[in-house]
Amino acid sequence: MEKLKVIWFQAGTCTGCTISLLNSSSIKVKNLLLDEIVPGKIISLIFQSTIMAGSGEKVIEIVKEESEKGNFFLVVEGAISTKDEGIYGKIGEKTFCEVIFDLAKKADGIICLGSCSSFGGIPKASPNPTGCKSVNEILEEKNIKKMLINIPGCPPHPDWFIGTISKIMTLNRIELDELKRPIDFYGKLIHENCLRRPFFDKGKFAKSFKEEGCLYLLGCKGPYTYADCPLREWNGGVNWCVKNNFPCLGCTEPEFIEKNIPFFKKKEIEKIGE
Repeated sequence: MEKLKVIWFQAGTCTGCTISLLNSSSIKVKNLLLDEIVPGKIISLIFQSTIMAGSGEKVIEIVKEESEKGNFFLVVEGAISTKDEGIYGKIGEKTFCEVIFDLAKKADGIICLGSCSSFGGIPKASPNPTGCKSVNEILEEKNIKKMLINIPGCPPHPDWFIGTISKIMTLNRIELDELKRPIDFYGKLIHENCLRRPFFDKGKFAKSFKEEGCLYLLGCKGPYTYADCPLREWNGGVNWCVKNNFPCLGCTEPEFIEKNIPFFKKKEIEKIGE
């Protein structure tokens, strides 16, 4: 049986990305970890601080031993604190930066799960007192070149992660956009498949949340946010933001938080996505 070893490192995170995956309905987490995701291949989760039973120096030693062997994927959740040599985020007496640099050099590839590790997310927003950055930013500064996949979202849909892992295990490759996001899940604008698109086309815009119509004037970022939320939906296909009468906040984009606020105010753009 071939194993895809995974070391899941949590940096500056609220753990929401982990919780999202744990609530997966398409594939239960126990099946993800115990069953063959593709014939003849299974996932071997070496380290994940939220769900593992072990703690302390022993599990840190296991990470060191397994990483020295190579042949593993590094999953990073959360932004990386860099100010004052990274002292504001530590694990096992090492800073987040030190751990990421060490593991990234040995990993076969890196998956950044969530907007924080992908683009900096909420922790990177002004005034950013701890100097948080995305994983890609700190690796580029150290000239560490590895295959890197961003799976942004606050939090990301569990299918985005599971689908990415499955494709890597099956084909050992995945098509990415210019922001290193999988085309399969981030290939089209929210706007293209939004259930309120007919209102937009007719010029019918809601001016309050009690009115029927497109939510663009109320701050919806769907016209320039790439994700398949309208087709996939959340919580087992029950709902998603706009279906719940709430504007898309653009959480899969680099502009999330820093450039998309105030959330409930229309953002002027030159051209709405077709």
